[in-house]
Amino acid sequence: MKAGSLARCALGLLALTFIAFGADPAKQPFGLSDLFALHRLSDPQLSPDGKWVAYSQRSVALEKNQTVSQIWLVPAAGGSPRQLTFHEKGASRPRWAPDGKSIAFLSTRSGSQQIWSLGLDGGEARQLTSLSFDVDNHIWAPTGRHLAFTADVHPDVESDSAAQAAKQKEIEASGVKAEIFDNLLFRHWADWRHGKRTHTFVYSIDYNDARDLTKGNQDAPPFSLGGPDPMAFSPDGRTLAYTLGPAATNEAWSTDANLLTIGIAAESPATCITCDNKGWDGSPVFSPDGKFVAFRSQERDGYEADRFRLSIYDLSSKQTKRLADSIDRWVDEIVWTADSKTLFFSVEDEGSTSVYRLDLTGNTPRKIVSRKTLSSLSASPDGKFLIAQHQTLTHPGEIVRIDVQNEGEAKIYPLTKANEKLLADRAMPEISSIRYTGAHNKQIQAWLAKPPGLDPRKEYPFLLLIHGGPQSAWRDAFSYRWNGALFAARGYVVLMPNPHGSSGFGQAFTEQISGDWGGAVYQDVMKAADWAVAQGLAKTNRMAAAGASFGGYMVNWILGHTDRFQALVSHAGVYNLESMYGTTEELWFPEWEFGGPPWKKRELYEKFSPHRFAANFKTPTLVTHGELDFRVNIGEGLQLFTALQRQGVPSRLLYFPDEGHWISKPKNSKLWHETVFDWLDRHVNLKPSGE
Repeated sequence: MKAGSLARCALGLLALTFIAFGADPAKQPFGLSDLFALHRLSDPQLSPDGKWVAYSQRSVALEKNQTVSQIWLVPAAGGSPRQLTFHEKGASRPRWAPDGKSIAFLSTRSGSQQIWSLGLDGGEARQLTSLSFDVDNHIWAPTGRHLAFTADVHPDVESDSAAQAAKQKEIEASGVKAEIFDNLLFRHWADWRHGKRTHTFVYSIDYNDARDLTKGNQDAPPFSLGGPDPMAFSPDGRTLAYTLGPAATNEAWSTDANLLTIGIAAESPATCITCDNKGWDGSPVFSPDGKFVAFRSQERDGYEADRFRLSIYDLSSKQTKRLADSIDRWVDEIVWTADSKTLFFSVEDEGSTSVYRLDLTGNTPRKIVSRKTLSSLSASPDGKFLIAQHQTLTHPGEIVRIDVQNEGEAKIYPLTKANEKLLADRAMPEISSIRYTGAHNKQIQAWLAKPPGLDPRKEYPFLLLIHGGPQSAWRDAFSYRWNGALFAARGYVVLMPNPHGSSGFGQAFTEQISGDWGGAVYQDVMKAADWAVAQGLAKTNRMAAAGASFGGYMVNWILGHTDRFQALVSHAGVYNLESMYGTTEELWFPEWEFGGPPWKKRELYEKFSPHRFAANFKTPTLVTHGELDFRVNIGEGLQLFTALQRQGVPSRLLYFPDEGHWISKPKNSKLWHETVFDWLDRHVNLKPSGE
């Protein structure tokens, strides 16, 4: 047979192989460039009349190393979306004016981040706030005459724009960069606070005036433990409910944030409505009739992973009661219907989201959406449909309409298809939810991602991804940092387990990680790898594990306890529990997890600290870390890399001087992905990443 005939025959057989095992040979596998090309939709907001949805759509400009968000509109009944804002500085957080004729949004087009307004009838955007400091989290009063927002200000001077500008100018003119601190939590996540506090302001449309409602040396709102807006107006627009953080003297080890109400008139006193509760209270939502405030609540101070419960405060009787307590899940978002008779609320549920409807007369919640990853819920005026963002492991977020049925499951309809064209030409992995037997004979849920067109006759490299938290979970959600589908599309069989300590599987399961960091969860992770081998999905000589934060900790723990993997990737991983305690900002976290500070609970800190097992390190390990990571200090990554290098273990350090706990800048993200791909490919896939 001639060479040309042989080539055509081989190509034909290759095409038949692709078809036989489910891959379209005309489609390219989903790749890194596609990740940056995707449009990122979020924050859908339903108009007051229920006819339109405004949302943010973010796009990456890789060559400029930035992302830009614009505001779009789509009919709530379905139709073609249209772009509303076009300024090169972008626009985000669309919020409808109560009359539905304009949208207030955030933009930096004037230099700092301020509130702007744009009418739907066209024309130029109008700047509302013109302050010397950035503003955030704006919401409308139902009257349309006021807005509330948050801002970081110096609490030792007046909060007006001129005084704050003068204070900042004085600091910069001093030529001194040193700072004096009398209390902890002077830095958070990736930012130094520089003595500032987050305060809640009210802005008058009529007088073009912003006034600080929460003066003093406390954050209002404080750190976020998730959920929607940290404040809400009463229906008459006269009162604002907001969250006040712990006192400055103990905010580093307390999560006792409280809900307060305050009249927006000058010199109005604030009233605490949750001070009897020792845990975190936040995300208030007034009922439309003004009789109740619904909110999320935790019972225990210092425990950020305590169960988030649905609570309701009666403004008349001044009593709080819990609703839907029989649902052993974390409540996330809460939405009232216009008649104040019904609540919709979402919960984290076994790696996804479920939505419930609760009629207050019956107090028996009914599940209307089962295990779809949804966020940013809002309800139509008649309560017949919801608007939300929906995503999966293989599809980024799109805006959807959820039609509520009288009985049974609600029906979900897509309103946007911003990424349909790109994804239609890409071969995506096959995703499934599996269960295996883990520690304590518990059934452990995991997400399995198989390469497109997986051929059972071939061997594939295996990657075990371990989530952070640890009280978190791998969800059926698209990620721009740890995307299991992206690794699978590169030819890896990827398993993402939700071991003991994961959220969404009942509070008792979540709490089993505390005081047992290297115990049951390590067994669960090892049994996940065992399951993959037993299923023929992994070969013992081509296995890797990777994770970030607590996932990085578990990689470091694995490094000292087994050599079954051929490669490891540890991002922002805890290495020495005692040094981590001394450099992290949120002390409530390690103190709860290990029962106190190291000088009181040294045995437990030492028992589960990966650095004590450094003599066992053998597996080639990539360490990645950001200088601005104040949650898991850069020193953790440096100590790990030092131990690896000193013992001659193949290792590499990827250091980012301008990143925090996550790698967020586009070009840095690209480098991080390429470095991780290269490390895994060379040690597990046995080929250069460029192939």
